[in-house]
Amino acid sequence: MPEKRMMSKKIVDSDPFLEMPLSAQALYLHLLVRADDDGFVNNPKKIIRCIGASQEDFNVLVEKRFILCFESGVIVIKHWRIHNYIRGDRYHETQYMEEKSRLKIKENGAYTLNIKPNNSIQNNDVIPNDNQVSTSGMTCDIPNAYQMDTEIRLDQNSINKISINTMCTADADALFEQLWKSYPVKKGKGQVSAAKKKKLLQIGRDEMERAINRYLADLEKDSWRKPQNGSTFFNSGYVDYLDCNYGCQESKKAIVEEALPDEELVGDDW
Repeated sequence: MPEKRMMSKKIVDSDPFLEMPLSAQALYLHLLVRADDDGFVNNPKKIIRCIGASQEDFNVLVEKRFILCFESGVIVIKHWRIHNYIRGDRYHETQYMEEKSRLKIKENGAYTLNIKPNNSIQNNDVIPNDNQVSTSGMTCDIPNAYQMDTEIRLDQNSINKISINTMCTADADALFEQLWKSYPVKKGKGQVSAAKKKKLLQIGRDEMERAINRYLADLEKDSWRKPQNGSTFFNSGYVDYLDCNYGCQESKKAIVEEALPDEELVGDDW
């Protein structure tokens, strides 16, 4: 993959681009220079964290249609072919072929989602092998504001869904930070993997907070017990205190207590 990337003034000097916050513009440029030869980026969340951008910046790029998102978390630069043409002897096709098959190329050179039933790419949509426009005579003019507003758009629910899928790691990290503050022994934070954090996100904040409170309540009953390190609790220690498991434990405890003889009946007169 070439180390150099180009950007078109037709895009970055357009009103839709310049009207975005500077932080969203910066995120776009960072995504652009890190994209593969077909304009795909497989780690947008990492880039967002590295440059200190926010989910809102990402959402702006999605809503303004400067990037297109897929459920896999991969994104593509919509105007990639306007920014860059890669020579055939330097071009390496993207590994994200499934996502690429869902795109087609508009007359102006921009990507758009292919809504044809077979999701096929037409012959004249193939990326040229040279650093020139294709023989179909397509131009590289950026769509005006009216065209951008009237082209096929994702509805807001779809945008939100894609944002959630794409940013699930960031959401998991945010939830973990909140839960970590609630836990008393803050040791081993770095030992909790991203996969474990996503598991906590699946469980949900409310149930995890109940699990923490139940665990702390049990510790108060048994003063001799020492609380687990945070890493131990959030990797697996919380499991016994989830709603489904803790309720079963309480039921078993009640059954055992009912089976024990009444202390008043135990004695010399029994």
